[in-house]
Amino acid sequence: MAGGTADQGRLDLDLTATDPLPAEPAVGTDSTPPDLPAGSRIVRVLPDVAALERTFDYLVPPIWADDGRGERLVVGSRVRMVLAGRRVGGWVVEDNVEPPPGVALRSLTKSSGMGPSPEVIELVRWASHRWAGRLNGLLGTASPPNVVESLPPAPPRPTIPPATDIWAVRALEVPRAVVRLPPGADVTPLATEAARRGDALILFPTVPAAERMAARLHEMGLPVSLAQRQWARSAAGGLVVGSRAAALAPVADLAAVVVVDEHDEAYQEERAPTWHARDIAAERARRAGVPCVFTSPSPSLEALGWGELMVPSRTGERNGWPILDLHDRRDDDPVRSGLLGKRLVDVLRGVEGDPVVCVLNRRGRSRLLACNACGGLVRCQEHQVPMIQDDEDTLVCPVDDVRRPQVCDECGSTRFKNLRAGVARVREELEALANRPVLEVTGDTDIPDGGLSEHAVYVGTEAVLHRVDSAARVVFLEFDQELLAPRMRAAEQSMALLIRAARLVGGRSAGGRIVVQTRMPEHEVLQAVLHADPGRLVEPELARRRFLNLPPCSALARVSGQPAGEFIANLGSPVGVDLLGPRDGAWLVRAPDHDRLSEVLAAVERPKGRLRIEVDPPRA
Repeated sequence: MAGGTADQGRLDLDLTATDPLPAEPAVGTDSTPPDLPAGSRIVRVLPDVAALERTFDYLVPPIWADDGRGERLVVGSRVRMVLAGRRVGGWVVEDNVEPPPGVALRSLTKSSGMGPSPEVIELVRWASHRWAGRLNGLLGTASPPNVVESLPPAPPRPTIPPATDIWAVRALEVPRAVVRLPPGADVTPLATEAARRGDALILFPTVPAAERMAARLHEMGLPVSLAQRQWARSAAGGLVVGSRAAALAPVADLAAVVVVDEHDEAYQEERAPTWHARDIAAERARRAGVPCVFTSPSPSLEALGWGELMVPSRTGERNGWPILDLHDRRDDDPVRSGLLGKRLVDVLRGVEGDPVVCVLNRRGRSRLLACNACGGLVRCQEHQVPMIQDDEDTLVCPVDDVRRPQVCDECGSTRFKNLRAGVARVREELEALANRPVLEVTGDTDIPDGGLSEHAVYVGTEAVLHRVDSAARVVFLEFDQELLAPRMRAAEQSMALLIRAARLVGGRSAGGRIVVQTRMPEHEVLQAVLHADPGRLVEPELARRRFLNLPPCSALARVSGQPAGEFIANLGSPVGVDLLGPRDGAWLVRAPDHDRLSEVLAAVERPKGRLRIEVDPPRA
């Protein structure tokens, strides 16, 4: 089960296993003696309290049968009650239960409106087990953001003609389809074909993308609602469009599920439990017996192993990808030539149209310095890691953020060579090279309501790809650090960056171009984009995963936090399960499949303390 919502305060609850139900009523709260009156209705409630995994039985007040609240109270309803002297919220998870004998029951104190349907509750139970989390956190995601007492009338069923795009029709004719669409492809035909079948659920990786699609469908006269913002309208009927949380949104009569850009990491929850909306949506479609479609310019290995792959025509796919210009820097001096190659001058000064977007996933002025006098690397004396230069006068330790003056510990020199520049320093160099203003953009950059000011050149971390709407060129200044990142999914994550860039510049038929500086031009990620054929990435990447026994060839969980060592000790050595680590205070638990992984993790009693379990860690 999962912890409560983010703003739910922790309660000091002393509820032992030998005291399953609150036996003493709170002051001012009605209670019923052990001999319950005939016809008493008892419900089982899961409290919305962080770290509390138990359910409790409560009596439905008899007056609720007279004023209508009792009739509206069903499995999934939200209620309030007294628990350990505090009034808390919760969900009804069972109705008309038999309580343990000889226990005094408290009454519910308030009805808080509608909540998840019984089908969604069962889906959440599965998800909490699958991702080793607690149930109430996921139930909070599936609940409306405000009190919903009733639903609006169901919208009329529109008459929608069959899609003229044959691929959209074919995708929904099979139970599991994976459609490989070029970056600039329009998924509206798939959305309308799903709507023609009935109440459909359509997921996008970001809220703005979901809002744009909802607006487009609304203009076409289709009944559409945004999850979770329009929870009641979603439950009443029609199309439901949303981002990650929409996987648990109410849908009146589910007829189809579509997940757009299934490869996007935004579908995975960063907080534990690290559930994935794509996988929940697929399980939801399976349980309902309706078709489910994933789309992506470069489907993940998990998706390719899940469903039937459908690809567009060779000409259509090729035209949908931009031209890739590879600037091979293998012959350049790695020190003297710097980060900006000579060929960038033409890109920065000679491109028709603005802006030019330059990407470098390194913040600050420098990530690696060497003393100009003695040649030694500038490192933190305590942690022995390279110091970071955030400004011209200060060095920062990346481990504990301790700052010190810019002085070499070995010889006392104050002059350094910048071996690995960050975006702050590169901005200055780009301005000199481009001979025009350059704006630095990172995840911390404040964006005014009107958007970014108009600049000819932007430079920043990958956040800049999400802050501009279009570009004449996108330039990756050092793409090799993405390809060689010490992460399991480095290749897929690198491809995702190129996909995002491709959408900013458009397809080759519209003159779209991406520039990549690299010393690895033969890498399969770059070759896949160069030839507009994402399938070139699949076999090499799958071979690596098989050799290393990594997902999707296995199931993985990362265990960290102060009590992680105790948890791993309690885990022992289960059959068929590997333990890797510790590294940086964390362990990896690897099992043959997710069923075995979930079984093993659920069998271990969690020690006290802040334990974090990440199933399917995206950055492992």
